[in-house]
Amino acid sequence: MFRYLAGCQELPLDLARRKELKLFEKLCHIRFKSLALLNLAFCHRSYAHESNTSVSSNERLEFLGDSVLGLIISEYLYHTLPDKNEGELAKIKSFVVSEESLSSLAQQIRVDNYILIGKGEEYSGGRSKKTLLADALEAIIGAYYIDAGYEAVKKFVLGLLTPEIEKVVQDKHKKDYKSLLQEYVQKRYKTYPRYVVVEKKGPDHDRTFVIEVLINNKCYGKGLGKNKKEAEQQAAGIAYNLIIGKSNP
Repeated sequence: MFRYLAGCQELPLDLARRKELKLFEKLCHIRFKSLALLNLAFCHRSYAHESNTSVSSNERLEFLGDSVLGLIISEYLYHTLPDKNEGELAKIKSFVVSEESLSSLAQQIRVDNYILIGKGEEYSGGRSKKTLLADALEAIIGAYYIDAGYEAVKKFVLGLLTPEIEKVVQDKHKKDYKSLLQEYVQKRYKTYPRYVVVEKKGPDHDRTFVIEVLINNKCYGKGLGKNKKEAEQQAAGIAYNLIIGKSNP
């Protein structure tokens, strides 16, 4: 379909690694024409940096996979949820393709067993890091799109994500608004939300925290809770729904 490794140095594939990748294919019910491309999808930048050869990382495949994933989910939501407006569709999509969702799915298909990471990343628990797992899954999606085409990768993606979509539609999904807000703000504004305690109410044994979430020094939400975590989640939820609503009028 494309010259997938143009400008890239292939990773060496011995027999043992080929067997591992074949096991992954079997688990996911997919088939790559090029195992080298699948292997590249598992190559974290820490592994590439520590390698003695100038091998490439999976970052370019992750970039592609992010867009392919977004198209597949947007298309599916458009056709299956005709009663939802643009803003509602955007919220559903944001939950489905969030780091929390993708990292959980990556663990389900054992991406952590196959990913190639550097020693430093390994020692710091890299195989369980949500960002690393979610990025690797996007890289696999990008690689499979190149290798097998849109219809094949669409089948793979929807097989993984349709149950997640149903959870969101039925409001049975995990709502980690702090993570969602941070992802969105980081991508859109190139900064991070900041949480500030503005008030503490009540005695020590029955304290209520009031926390504001600031983005570029502007308050986007105020939350209340019996602890800081609860108040931050509430503030993040208000801010997230406000920002998504403004972005999708």
